[in-house]
Amino acid sequence: MAMLMLSPLDPAQQLRHKWRNRLHTTLLAGGSLLLLAACAYVFAGGVGIFWAILLGALGLWMSARISSEMVLGLYRARRLEPEDFPEGHRILRLLAARADLPAVPGLYYVPSNLMNAFSVGTPRDSAVGVTDALLRRLTPRELAAVLAHEVSHIRNGDLKVMALADMVSRLTASMSAVGLFLLFFNMPAILADGGGVPWLGILLLWSAPTIGALLQLALSRAREYDADLDAAGLTGDPEGLAMALARLEKSQGRMWEMVLPGGRVPQPSVLRSHPSTEERIRRLLSLKPGARHIDVSGDRLAPPRGSVPVIPGPRYRISSMGLWY
Repeated sequence: MAMLMLSPLDPAQQLRHKWRNRLHTTLLAGGSLLLLAACAYVFAGGVGIFWAILLGALGLWMSARISSEMVLGLYRARRLEPEDFPEGHRILRLLAARADLPAVPGLYYVPSNLMNAFSVGTPRDSAVGVTDALLRRLTPRELAAVLAHEVSHIRNGDLKVMALADMVSRLTASMSAVGLFLLFFNMPAILADGGGVPWLGILLLWSAPTIGALLQLALSRAREYDADLDAAGLTGDPEGLAMALARLEKSQGRMWEMVLPGGRVPQPSVLRSHPSTEERIRRLLSLKPGARHIDVSGDRLAPPRGSVPVIPGPRYRISSMGLWY
């Protein structure tokens, strides 16, 4: 068994990155809430703001009741037991202990030929999903970095943050559509009473959905930067995550980051849920290797035992939720 020994992280760079990420998150989340409040006020005055708060709280309460098993079921994920994949469970237990999580996340296998990982749930009841391609193509060092990134999402409460952002964006779009309809429906009466055309309100309601969606994507990118930073702190190995990101980019380009299927992502792009890989790698390498270490064995991961298949190529299926890979 080999031992990966690393040198200290740069604390000044860590602190600088952390404050920048927090500032961006605060500004973007605050901007989204202000946009929603403005649309609600144009829509129905103070009553509109009250209903926006009420509906937002109700939506968050309902989203918190969605079980992790339901989300994992959409990906056809199955649980990997410790005897199926002891190395992955060992790394995940170590990362959960370093992150001070109250419970170790469950580890799930996703039958996909795309290299990807994701996390669901709360710190007390969470899970990390990893695809077949990710398990078979990453080294133990790279897998540890990717798992650390997902553990950081769980510890930082990013799932709640993005659920709130999604709810705010949906409410903004809904109030914008209804507000525009009511404005144009009542426009003859407004003009007949001698009132002017509320161009400012129309402009706000018309542009609000686009602005809200862009703010949501920017917030997602900010949380990804923060998860990268915290993952480097958990492993002490920013180079490991940089290597994993480079491997992902080389293996499948930017498919896993694209928000418009079949589209081409421009550079720079505001239509991405993840930052550019080049910028993420640049920020990670600026931290320098850290003092902490993770035990690894071998150059390649031993694939999980049991009934885990090797997927030869893309498989598509049509379900009640549309076309899925």
